[in-house]
Amino acid sequence: DLNSASKLLRACTHPLRMKIISYIHQQKKINVNNIFETLRIEQSVASQQLKILRDAKVVVTSRDGKYIFYSLNYELLARVAACVEKCFGS
Repeated sequence: DLNSASKLLRACTHPLRMKIISYIHQQKKINVNNIFETLRIEQSVASQQLKILRDAKVVVTSRDGKYIFYSLNYELLARVAACVEKCFGS
């Protein structure tokens, strides 16, 4: 559990990925076009960062026609938060 939590935390702690996570949280469900336009980054950069978040299972995807929408995997994030609290909490 701690090893999995560590990998997920490394994926989440990059400054740009933190901005992406925050934006997805605010919007609940968003496509990559809105992410790169709002954060003013290149589409390729947004896609690379989202792949890292997908691989870490921080975000989940759903398709609507030709668009892929991203949302946060709150269940996984809650489990990781519980693991961190258990290991390091007071």
